[in-house]
This record gives sequence, C-alpha cells and structure tokens, in this order.
Amino acid sequence: MACRRAAVAGGPPPPGAAPWPDHHEPTTFQRSVMELVAGLRSGDLASYGELAAEAGRPGSAQAVANVLRAAMGLPWWRVVPSDGRLYRSHAAVQRPLLEQEGHVIDEHRRVRPSRPR
Repeated sequence: MACRRAAVAGGPPPPGAAPWPDHHEPTTFQRSVMELVAGLRSGDLASYGELAAEAGRPGSAQAVANVLRAAMGLPWWRVVPSDGRLYRSHAAVQRPLLEQEGHVIDEHRRVRPSRPR
C-alpha cells in the first residue's frame, strides 16, 4: 500500500481536499509529514508549524496544510493552527472529531487540549 493511503480508516477528508493523482510520488518532505500525522493518536494534537519543523522545514506550515489536503486517509483533524483556533472552513467537520477525542472547543473555535502538548 502506498504511504499516502496507509493512514487512518474512517476519517472524513479535510475540507477543500484535492487528492493527488494515483501516479503521484510523494517527496521526502511530503512523506515525512504523512508519517508524522499518521503517528498522531486519539487525543494528540499538533500544529502545522510543529509538523513542518519536525519534518525538517521550519516555517513551512502552509506546505503541511497542502499535504493534508492531498494525502487522503490521514487524521488531519488532529492538526491545528499554532494559536489553537480552528479554521472557520474546517470547524464544522473538525470540531466533533476533536470533541470525540476529549478536547474542548470554546465559542471562539479555540481548542483546549485534553492533555498537554
């Protein structure tokens, strides 16, 4: 099974998903992001910036978001902006998924983790 398809079953695609074509071969960075996100377990949270830094490209948070829109099957909902506030475009899908994992989201769409990062 290709790495981009190896993630978590049952999760919905992210809003604005634009899957890679079947013949796409992920770059080293894309593969790193996919592995990091696939490793996030229920209750985990990471920011786009944290993942970019862990994947070797600090300051590339937007590139992480681009990977999550294209690599289907990953638990994308466990990745949030650095300020912890869900994007308005993602909140309707992401909020219930995070709440099922024990996180609290306030009236400003800000996530309070169920455990410290």
